[in-house]
This record gives sequence, C-alpha cells and structure tokens, in this order.
Amino acid sequence: MMSSNYTPIDSQNVTGSVPAAAESSGHVTVKFADSNLQTFPPIAPQGKISSGSGPPRDADDTFSKTASGSDDDQQGGWFRTFSIAAYKPYFDVDTSDVVERIIDSLFPFRGSFNEKTADRPDLYGPFWICTSLIFVAASIGTFVTYLSHKLQKKEWDYDINLVTWSAGLFYGYVTIVPVGLYLILKYFSAPSGLVQLFCLYGYSLFVFIPALCLSVIPSQIVRWVIAGVAGFMSATFVALNLRNHIKSAGERWFLIVVGIFLLQLALALVLKLYLFTVTV
Repeated sequence: MMSSNYTPIDSQNVTGSVPAAAESSGHVTVKFADSNLQTFPPIAPQGKISSGSGPPRDADDTFSKTASGSDDDQQGGWFRTFSIAAYKPYFDVDTSDVVERIIDSLFPFRGSFNEKTADRPDLYGPFWICTSLIFVAASIGTFVTYLSHKLQKKEWDYDINLVTWSAGLFYGYVTIVPVGLYLILKYFSAPSGLVQLFCLYGYSLFVFIPALCLSVIPSQIVRWVIAGVAGFMSATFVALNLRNHIKSAGERWFLIVVGIFLLQLALALVLKLYLFTVTV
C-alpha cells in the first residue's frame, strides 16, 4: 500500500531504468546503455607503447641493433655515438671470426683482409690484440731483463714504466694512426671507414706477439732479424690491403702507400730499440 505522500515515478522517463515486466512474458528484461570504457587489454597500440598487453621484453634488448624508424634512428647524429647500441655490432664476432682474421694477418701477401671484413669490421680483436701485446711486452721484457741481470750477478729492479710505456705505445698507435689516415684519405677524396681502419691496424699488430716471445733468444742479431721480419709482415699486410682502395686517390696514391709501409716499419724499429733490446 502506497502512501499518499509519495509520487509514482514514470519508468519510461528514466534512462537505463528497468521496466516493470514484459507484456508478452513473465520475465524481467534488463537493458544497459553502451559503455564508453576502453577494451582491456587494448586491441590497437596506444601512444608509444606498441605491445602493452604483451610480456616485458628482455633487458638485453636495450642493447640490440637499432631497427629502422626507431627513436635512436630519429636522434641520429652525434647523440647515437654516445650510446652502447652504436658499438655493439663491432663486438658481435665469435672465436672463429677472430681466428680467421688473425690467420689472414699472418699471410700479408693475400691482400684480401679488407674485402672479407668490409661488411663486418670488428673492434673486439684489435682491442684484445693490443691488450695482449701490452701484457706480453711487459712480462717478456721483465723476464729477459731479470735473466740478464742474474747471469751477470747484478742487482735487478722491476721497472713499472714498461707497462705504462707499452700501453701508451700500442693503444696510441692503433688509434692515432688510423684517425690520421682517415683524414688524409678523406682529403684526397678516397674516404675509408674509420672502424675498418681500426680493424685493419689492430690485426696488423698480432705478428708482434710471437716476435716478442722470441725476443728471449740471447742474440742481438737474431733479435734484429725477428724485429725486421715482424715489421715487414705487418707493414706489407697494411699496405697491400689499402693499396687498391688508395689508388682512387689519384697520382699520389703510391706516396701514401709508401708512407703507410714506412710508418709500420718505424713501429717495428721502436719496438726493437725499447723492447727487443736488453741492456744491463
């Protein structure tokens, strides 16, 4: 029983209300207006997140190669130079690749190193070759000097400067010389890839590792021969691999190749005077 103080509400004037009953049956029909809520998970990409409903990516994906159209490509220029992803492709080599390139450096007359590494120059091999040279130069030099002093029954002191001197020589040479050659070739309108030059010069130093190990032979003549052969092989390896490319620089290409050859021989001479020579 409804009190007279209440006014009945017309159910037809209220949006989303429930009718009292269906005329044709005794069931109650409920109707809802269409919802404006977005579907979750979203069907289409929203904003900058392209896979909001998918699982999180592996953390290592951050250092993967940049895909076309990504934010890194849009930045470009010098900003990408300071990112780790810009250098990862140059360390993406395995043991077989490094060993194959080391073997090529020991056969300098082939002249096919640049062609094999044109698509995938690496910095992994050059870095560890230079690091190994520093260790070998310091350890072999110290060992030979120690034996020489002991055989002559003289007092021996370890020279720590041998390590710092070797590090400055090898790291500096494999960095400064390729950069200088890169600028020279660019001036003569025969530009070469800077990373390719780093790769070539880095592997050209490998021959000095066995040469330094053979420097323990107590004979100055033998040490001169070892240093000369190692320097000639390294210089020939660099010169022959750059010859075909430098020919496009014009008539002065021969002078550039000769300069590259002599500079590599000068490195061997410096190594002979400061590392292959033992004085007591």
